Amino acid sequence: MLYSQQQFINIFVGTNSTSFAKFMQNARVATSSGKIVALKIYAKERDIPSEDLKTLYQHILNRDEYLARFWVKSLRPIEPIAISEKPMTKTQLNNDKLPNYKNLIRNMHLLDILQNTKSGLENLPTFMDVLKRLYLEEIIDYKILTPSARHYMNEGRIGSVFSSFYFRASIMNPYLVYSIFYKLLQTQQQTQQKSSRIFSPTLGWTSYAYGFMECPEVQEYVATDVIKSVCNKTREFCEKMYPQKKATIFCEPSENLLKNRNFGAKYEAYFDAVFFSPPYYELELYPGTNQSTSAYTSYDDWLVKYWTKTVELCHHVLKKGGKMCYILSSYGCSGSARCADKEFDILKDMNAICGQYFKKVGAYTMKNKNVHVTAGSHRETGERIMLFVK
Repeated sequence: MLYSQQQFINIFVGTNSTSFAKFMQNARVATSSGKIVALKIYAKERDIPSEDLKTLYQHILNRDEYLARFWVKSLRPIEPIAISEKPMTKTQLNNDKLPNYKNLIRNMHLLDILQNTKSGLENLPTFMDVLKRLYLEEIIDYKILTPSARHYMNEGRIGSVFSSFYFRASIMNPYLVYSIFYKLLQTQQQTQQKSSRIFSPTLGWTSYAYGFMECPEVQEYVATDVIKSVCNKTREFCEKMYPQKKATIFCEPSENLLKNRNFGAKYEAYFDAVFFSPPYYELELYPGTNQSTSAYTSYDDWLVKYWTKTVELCHHVLKKGGKMCYILSSYGCSGSARCADKEFDILKDMNAICGQYFKKVGAYTMKNKNVHVTAGSHRETGERIMLFVK
C-alpha cells in the first residue's frame, strides 16, 4: 500500500492543547539525557523567549501544512515510474541527483525507513518518533529548542530542523542503480546479447529492483533479505510493474543462503553481476530478529560470520568474469557500546576480505549528503563504489 497525502497526514491526527497557556502547562521536553521535564521549567532555565514557544505551538496546531509539503517533496511517487533520463557518468555518480525517484521507495516502506530503523549512534532519535511525540503527545525534543533550530522555525523552515537533526534510514536512488548498471556492470557481451542476470544479497528497500528492472537488458533479478515486509513488497512490486521479467526474492540471511542446496545448485556461476550496499555494521539498526548485527555480537565476529560468508555466496553465484559491486563508506566506532574499546575502518576491512575472492578493478566516489558516516576518525566526503571481478 502506498500512502496518499491524506493518509500520511492522518498518522499525526490528535488532540492538542486548546490555548498557548494550556500548552505551556501541558507540554514537556525530552532532554539530551533522556529525561522528560516540564516545558515551562525547561524554557525558564534556558531563557527561551515566549514568542519562540508561541511559534512552535502554532506549528503544532497547523502541522498539516508542513506534513503536506513533506509528502509532496519526499513521498509522492513519480508518475509514470519509468526512468527516462540518460545514465549518470562514472565520474558523476550521485545518490542525490533526481531524488524524487526515491519517493516511491520511501512511501512503500514508510514506517520501516522513517521510524523502525534506528541509528547505531547514541541519542539520535528517528524522524517519525520525533514528529509523533511532538504532534500527538506535545513532547518536544530538546534539539527543537536550540537557538539554531528556533532561528529556522521563526523563518518558517522547521522542516530543515527535522531533516537535519533526526535520523532517517538511507535510501539508494533507483536512478543511481540504473546508472551503475550501464556504466559499471554491463559488459560488451551483455550489450550484444541484451540479457543480464543480477543478484543482490540485500534488497535495499526495493531500490535495486526498481533500478535494475528499468534496464531493458536485465531479464532476471534474484535477491535475498531478512525483513519479511520488504521481501513481500519487493516481490509484489516486480510482479505488478515488470511482469515480463523474472524476479525471485528469498527471505533468508545472505550468509546462510548457500546452506540451501537447491539454491546453491541452481545458481552456481549463474549471474552476470552482484550489486548491493551491505549493512554498515551498527550505523543503521534495521528491524527484525535475523539482522546480522543481532546474530553476531562483535565486529570481528560479524566480519567473519556475516561478511565473509556473504562474499563466498557472491563468488559462488557469479560467472567467471562477472562483476561484484558494492557501496560502502568508512566510519569509526565511537558511540557504539559493543566496540567502545576499538576503532575500525569498515571500508578497509571489508575490501580486504573481498580481495581474497575477487580481483579489484575499480573504486569510484559517490556523492550522498544524507548518509550518516561521520562517526569516529575515518571521515570522507562521499561513499565509495567498489568494483571487483571474478
